Amino acid sequence: MNALRQHAEEQFAEELEELRKQDNGQRPPNWVLTPQSVVTYLMGGTLKNGFEVSPKYIGSRRLMEIAVATLTTDRALLLYGLPGTAKSWVAEHLAAAVSGNSTLLIQGTAGTGEEAIRYGWNYARLLAEGPSPNALVVTPMMRAMQDGKIARIEELTRIAADVQDTLITILSEKTLPIPELNSEVQATKGFNVIATANNRDKGVNELSSALKRRFNTVILPVPESMDEEVSIVQRRVSSLSKALELPAELPHLTEIQRLVTIFRELRSGATQDGKAKLKTPSGTMSTAEAISVMNNGMALAAHFGDGRVTAEDLAAGLIGAVVKDPVQDKVVWNEYLETVLKTRENYRDLYRACKELTL
Repeated sequence: MNALRQHAEEQFAEELEELRKQDNGQRPPNWVLTPQSVVTYLMGGTLKNGFEVSPKYIGSRRLMEIAVATLTTDRALLLYGLPGTAKSWVAEHLAAAVSGNSTLLIQGTAGTGEEAIRYGWNYARLLAEGPSPNALVVTPMMRAMQDGKIARIEELTRIAADVQDTLITILSEKTLPIPELNSEVQATKGFNVIATANNRDKGVNELSSALKRRFNTVILPVPESMDEEVSIVQRRVSSLSKALELPAELPHLTEIQRLVTIFRELRSGATQDGKAKLKTPSGTMSTAEAISVMNNGMALAAHFGDGRVTAEDLAAGLIGAVVKDPVQDKVVWNEYLETVLKTRENYRDLYRACKELTL
């Protein structure tokens, strides 16, 4: 496989197969695994034969149990939270573990129309033959309904409110009417929807009350502890560096800890010891951005250094992650450099590297 990024069910096919072989419990209709095994796939664990399942989500197990349990009911699942809190990641792995297929995806944007959710038409055939099943363009939602799979909608709140409401009939009646053909698609058992939405971003549209009632909302928080966030960054950096085949050493744990400390302090608006309050930048300073900063550092080290991530490599990506607004964030960043990083002995090299790149 030469794909830059494999789908979850392909990348973790061995784990899913081992779970399936040892999974003797009762499965909901059309599910690949039992709900318990889906949670084990997400949270990781050791199977009876000693096989190790790697964790995909590091955080509250209860949240994952709630998410999985929701998918066994007639309500859809809405993963809600700040940008970079692993909503898309969790949605993809849930779909892979439940349906064995994470590719039935609709990307929500301001330009997403009803035809992307319901169905479209092949206009050449429509003009030649008139409305017919052959002229119908099947959407991921329609395919998920026909096959009893999980459909995913990314960034639901970026879709215009009137288009969002297209989902109401699908989620309440489990039916997709096709009036042009005087027919409908009835959802097969196993069908459900996982949507993701941000609560802090520009250009989002509020969900209607009618649509909210069709979803069970699970809020994914930012990592609770420093150790939790360091572990997430460490695992994802390792995984991505393999996928990208970066010829660089994995960063030392101390480098990841320094980076995560900066992210957590700027995100929370206070130093770790709580003694000083800080201004916060306009960006979210998410864990996903910390992973990107570290990967960017590894790429610099691999191609323009000796393969080891240095303070200069980290600084190059760090400034871009913090300073999104060239006026407001620049003030925040410079103040943090002078009042926090400069005073810490073990951050001196990073402080100097950042100062050399001062905007």
